Amino acid sequence: MKTYNVGIIGATGMVGQRFILLLHNHPWFKIKVLAASPRSAGKPYSEAVGAKWSMTAPIPENVKDIVVMDATADKEAIAEQVDFVFCAVDMKKDEIKALEEAYAKLECPVISNNSANRFTPDVPMVVPEINPEHIEIIKAQRQRLGTKRGFIAVKSNCSIQSYVPALHPLMKFGIKSVLACTYQAISGAGKTFESWPEMVDNLIPFIGGEEEKSEKEPLKVWGKIEGNEIKVASSPAITTQCLRVPVSDGHTAAVFVKFENKPTKEEILTAWKEFAGVPQELELPSAPKQFLNYFEEDNRPQAKLDRNLEGGMAISIGRLREDTQYDYKFVCLSHNTLRGAAGGGVLMAELLAANGYFD
Repeated sequence: MKTYNVGIIGATGMVGQRFILLLHNHPWFKIKVLAASPRSAGKPYSEAVGAKWSMTAPIPENVKDIVVMDATADKEAIAEQVDFVFCAVDMKKDEIKALEEAYAKLECPVISNNSANRFTPDVPMVVPEINPEHIEIIKAQRQRLGTKRGFIAVKSNCSIQSYVPALHPLMKFGIKSVLACTYQAISGAGKTFESWPEMVDNLIPFIGGEEEKSEKEPLKVWGKIEGNEIKVASSPAITTQCLRVPVSDGHTAAVFVKFENKPTKEEILTAWKEFAGVPQELELPSAPKQFLNYFEEDNRPQAKLDRNLEGGMAISIGRLREDTQYDYKFVCLSHNTLRGAAGGGVLMAELLAANGYFD
């Protein structure tokens, strides 16, 4: 595989920091540009991020002295230097949408961690193991934008990546309805316990906009390409509650499922164990070897013990049992800033690179 020069837009934020750690030794992708807000522009990255660096690993040496560019004012210069960009900015939704489209029209593909374009009908929202075929809509998007190389592809909300992967292999049994309660880490809000002391010994039963995303986004992931757009699936019915909990990293979901054709417990466990997607078939660099991992222990998965499974890119599942109201219930866990954010974006970029979308 050839190597590609990449930019990280929003490089000083928590997801941008994750992108830096994931990419600084990546076999295909080389960090060429870091960009952020005007207040960071013109400074070496180590100075621009300063005390905001939230990762346990230090800033890579080959990144410290990269001079940060202005994500908006310097977009033409950025587009000229890179093959594509990762975008994880903290801006208003309409501003993000305009910025991402501007990069795309500069013939610079955008791999977005933001929600602004998730429901643009011709923008693929990809979980690479689940709906890799959605990248084919890029052809229609390029026609709309009038581009040859430029396009936008987005990853889904971090919360749905804890439970949708576990549900996906079970769709063959006819999932009728899903109830999911998510218990979400503070890093999902871009926070640490040092920056958010109110979360110590606390739980907040509301995350703005999260429940709407958690109920609607799976239906786009399970949708189908029809003509020049992705048609959202009409089922299953999904209802969620999303809570912020005092955990640094790792989103946990308690999931309840009702089926049209109720499988046995053994059939569910087999479906999880045997499931593999295109990333595993292609052996993409960031793909976990075993995507779905079931724990027999009653007290697993646990965020502290299991969030980093396979580099934080695997999904952990446990406590599968029959339910009195639904057919089955179980618990899932994913690392929200790895599989759920930057890592999921890198894996999607690898899928696109393997299919020639950056050439």
